[in-house]
Amino acid sequence: MKKALLPTFAALGILALVAAFVFVYVTAKNADTETASTSSDSSELASAVASDSNYVDNVGPAAVTVVEFLDFECGACGQFYPYVEALREVYDGDINYVVRYFPLPSHLNSMDAALAAEAAAQQGEFEAMYQRLFETQGDWAGGTPPQTDVFRALAEEIGLDMDAYDGAVADPATQARVEADFDAGVELGVNSTPTFFVNDEYIETSRLENLPEAVDAAVKG
Repeated sequence: MKKALLPTFAALGILALVAAFVFVYVTAKNADTETASTSSDSSELASAVASDSNYVDNVGPAAVTVVEFLDFECGACGQFYPYVEALREVYDGDINYVVRYFPLPSHLNSMDAALAAEAAAQQGEFEAMYQRLFETQGDWAGGTPPQTDVFRALAEEIGLDMDAYDGAVADPATQARVEADFDAGVELGVNSTPTFFVNDEYIETSRLENLPEAVDAAVKG
């Protein structure tokens, strides 16, 4: 039987991590909020998952699906990243985890970071780039744009075909793919990052526990 998330987190020592950055997360999320035009009723809109969405975990259509709209330069997303990785570990095999791009205009390196991630996705290495962008966020976020050399170095580090990577980053279709995620997010009512959906239901994360509680309920349900 699947154990409840919070007791399992306690066993893993994750609750200490949660307690350490709850305040930082809430503060950063408020600071990183950027208003976008939103729908008055996202419940009538299409799924939070698109046919070309990037999965970091994909165990099939019967599983619970968690979707995160994120900005790789967003401080709140960076603070939330280790918590998400812990959640993925606890629910390994029980959830699909989908990442969608929502680069905020106020973050001047966020589009280039998303382009790097999408270029990696085209070579089947989205997860590796997703992880490296967050692991190195403190080195490039807030830096003078462009930070494209930093992202290219990460691409080399994870072993991408660099000719294909350069071509993808320069291809307008890659940016269009990122913008399609952003537009879908706006239609769903997303106006800040990170924003989460569990089985297409928006999850309010003013309490850090809201996300694991929603995932736990969906898995048990």
